[in-house]
Amino acid sequence: MNINKIIISDIPASYYAGKKVFVRIDFNVPNLEIDPDPPRIRRAIPTIDYLTSRKAKVILASHLGRPKNKPDPKFSLKPIAMRLAEILKANVNFVGSCIGDKVNQTIRNMKNGDVLLLENLRFHEGEEACDEKFSSELASLADIYVNDAFGTSHRKHASTYGMARHFEYRLAGFLVQGELEHMTKIREGPERPFAVVVGGVKIKDKLEALRHLIDKADKVLVGGCVAYTFLASKGVSVGDSLVEQESISWASEVLSKQGHKVILPQDHIVSTNADDVKSIRLVLGEIPKSLKGFDIGRDAAKGYTTELATGNRTILWNGPMGLFEKEQFSHGTIDVARSVALAYHRGCTTIMGGGDSIAALRVAGVSEREVTHISTGGSASLAYIGGEELPGISILNDKSVMEPSLTEA
Repeated sequence: MNINKIIISDIPASYYAGKKVFVRIDFNVPNLEIDPDPPRIRRAIPTIDYLTSRKAKVILASHLGRPKNKPDPKFSLKPIAMRLAEILKANVNFVGSCIGDKVNQTIRNMKNGDVLLLENLRFHEGEEACDEKFSSELASLADIYVNDAFGTSHRKHASTYGMARHFEYRLAGFLVQGELEHMTKIREGPERPFAVVVGGVKIKDKLEALRHLIDKADKVLVGGCVAYTFLASKGVSVGDSLVEQESISWASEVLSKQGHKVILPQDHIVSTNADDVKSIRLVLGEIPKSLKGFDIGRDAAKGYTTELATGNRTILWNGPMGLFEKEQFSHGTIDVARSVALAYHRGCTTIMGGGDSIAALRVAGVSEREVTHISTGGSASLAYIGGEELPGISILNDKSVMEPSLTEA
């Protein structure tokens, strides 16, 4: 599918030689020691290779975790730089900041085809605040801006939006191109029936995206912490489970108007906490006080798999059904993953989104080849398919207004 944003390959190769290209990538890989070959790094390689082979000076920037707007060694991107160098089979320079004299000097010393990874953008409070001064300093580092971080494109941050405004040429990388091509098909008209499965712990993001997406879906299967907000809105006791209080009234309104679409778990795997194995039990209906839900129950999982495995033409799955990293809370996610794979083999278009997607598939023994597309963006994919404008995408150059100088360079 043709998308309306200018891709890096739309520009003549000769234009990049000697140019400093700032690439916002998504290297938010917190468990590198557990997963030494993370997809978020692998999927950035085509864009990096394309630019370096055309003799650009490539400046990479990313966030990692939530370091509270100040330097924190455990959130440093230095280990990522080392792993990236191994994957690229090339030297990757690293500098312990993302602005300042040392960064400027390092960039001045770069040769054509060199790669530099800056330190964690979120070590600066100006990143998430989209501060104009910080945005301007980042923009001063390069000649061309490239967004290849779809997963953060729903954030109006300095590196995804603020700095881009300072560039004449604001382009999409290959990862973003691929994401948009798959997501736009569903955004513009999914084959029906269209089922949405939503779970995970980022409740606020998921609920915000559902505000737009629920109208497009034929059915919405809810698990994870998202389910507890919906259940609480019905007056059902969810014990000490996580609930987004600000969204209670909205969830109640959704259920009153479109409750026929929404499927909620009727039973739950609960415990006092994630590590208290002795207190784990299955409860039907309400969750007692002092207990928290950590997975959908057996009946819920059976119902969800039946809904997903047959009849659907499009499935969007975003977020696990429970704390699947722990075996005792993994069964709901495993059952859903296997039923989505079965739907794929029956001809259904299946899209997965979110940082936990591949890990969930691995736990379930499902191959990445048994899914149509795995998105690098969880909340971003939900928001985009739901019809929202993503700041990090909308700021990029449109092909419809492409300047002749850009194509004739």
